[in-house]
Amino acid sequence: MRHGLGEGFVSIVGAGPGDPELITVKALKAIRAADVILYDRLVNVELLTYGDSLAERIYCGKAPGRHAMTQDMIQRRMIDSALEGKRVVRLKGGDPFVFGRGGEEALALAARGIPYEVIPGITSAIGAAAASGIPLTHRGVAASFACVTGSRCPGAETGEDGGSPAVQWELLAHAVDTLVIYMGVSQLKEIRSELLRHGKAASTPVALIESGTTRRQRTFTSTLGEVHKVAAAVQISNPALIVIGAAVLVRDQLAQLERQAASMIG
Repeated sequence: MRHGLGEGFVSIVGAGPGDPELITVKALKAIRAADVILYDRLVNVELLTYGDSLAERIYCGKAPGRHAMTQDMIQRRMIDSALEGKRVVRLKGGDPFVFGRGGEEALALAARGIPYEVIPGITSAIGAAAASGIPLTHRGVAASFACVTGSRCPGAETGEDGGSPAVQWELLAHAVDTLVIYMGVSQLKEIRSELLRHGKAASTPVALIESGTTRRQRTFTSTLGEVHKVAAAVQISNPALIVIGAAVLVRDQLAQLERQAASMIG
């Protein structure tokens, strides 16, 4: 454990998309060295077992409408612990700089002159899509992808990030080949309506990925025109991603080839 003023240090760490084995070696080293671990809701708690038995573990997760700590409180705790000479890990699901507010935390630390580092993690879009057999880019099918938040869709509740700009659905409907939407399940009907209104074809393939990369993962495919019905039928719930684009069809192609291979072996 570290002691003494001026010795504090903060690691803003990406925990990956859910599977604890997808965390990086560098992130594990930071967790093992931590005096204080502030962890989010989507962090696999198995990762906490890698910390020192004496390390303080502080839950600061944010479920819709239920925040254990405000963002200001989280940043204050990081700063105060560092000023006490402690080594702090701010453990965040996915990647800290992809819808993780890691940039805000880094700015808060820099403003106080507190040394810090950012340790990347596998963001959910990449991890969950890969675990579902969906390449976000695929030769001849998809040469670009975009990650957006569904929480900025018209009709969504405004949370702590109420100052964030609205998603430009009119551009996204045609500007990229694969569209990945975080935090969009509760706004699925509105997202679908926005994309259709701006000319996205109703036949566009869509995948819903629930609890990606974990043992609880479920993946369902549909079309943009029918996806809201599928979501209701299977009762899709958070954490979940929405993947939209022709690359979704690769999942079906892989499944077909795997079935053919299995039948030949049988």
